[in-house]
Amino acid sequence: MLRGVSQQISLFDLNKEKVHAEALDLNHGLQFVPVANVNGSDDVNVLERSDVIVMTAGAKQKPGQTRMDLAEANANICRQIIPEVVRVAPDAILLMVTNPVDVVTQIAQKLSGLPPGRVFGSGTVLDSSRFRYLIARRCAVAVQNVHAYIVGEHGESEIPLWSSASIGAIPLDQWAVPGHGQLAGNDRAHIFENVRTAADKVITGKGATNYAVGLAVASILEAILNNENRVLPVSSLLNEYRGISGVCLSVPCIVNRHGLEAALPVPMNVDEMAGLKASAERIREVASALGF
Repeated sequence: MLRGVSQQISLFDLNKEKVHAEALDLNHGLQFVPVANVNGSDDVNVLERSDVIVMTAGAKQKPGQTRMDLAEANANICRQIIPEVVRVAPDAILLMVTNPVDVVTQIAQKLSGLPPGRVFGSGTVLDSSRFRYLIARRCAVAVQNVHAYIVGEHGESEIPLWSSASIGAIPLDQWAVPGHGQLAGNDRAHIFENVRTAADKVITGKGATNYAVGLAVASILEAILNNENRVLPVSSLLNEYRGISGVCLSVPCIVNRHGLEAALPVPMNVDEMAGLKASAERIREVASALGF
């Protein structure tokens, strides 16, 4: 709403009082943002004819829990909601944010019956933002000039693509600018550990992550609704991507008004490729245990 991503925003929640209150609170601020209309209901028909549906419903992650710990509870929520969402908005793109997002995306893909390009998850968009922020801080450059991706699972087995990371077109392994540092091996380990544990730190301190992931989702929505053809590491069902098929995980993809186009063949070294395949197997095992 703040960024003017859409002029029509509809909220659906089973808690009638809460969803009405959320919509009312947002409407009270309409004077201060671009033109928008916000409504909320406990009736799923409020989502009728939506262009994009963002799925955030799910059990709350507690300190010490992994995202995978939420899999069974959130799979059951998907079983209830996804068929209803597709019924009222059959032409919508489904953007999954609920954790574990890769497993939930795979479940939504199967339950919805929609083409793979119209069902995808927020994936490692936020992880990659954290990654770029930490590299930028270490090298004293603007984060907008850092290009680096986290791929694979949005979680424990995610993979940092150090081999293709760059700052201002300079490969990161060649970065040596006076006054702006040079990444040593222990710097890389420290940065990645901070990326991997970032959500735990936020959840421990304030109970949940919300601001950064909200911005990440708004960015994905802009790419869709504005037909931007933006490259984002979203989670989608892969088909013969470096030998990986039939599992949802994050690799850089072009995102536009039609959803996702083909995943990009980002260069990876041997260790990164092995990590990506291990991440795929981890997601596949959890999804299979849940019947998907």
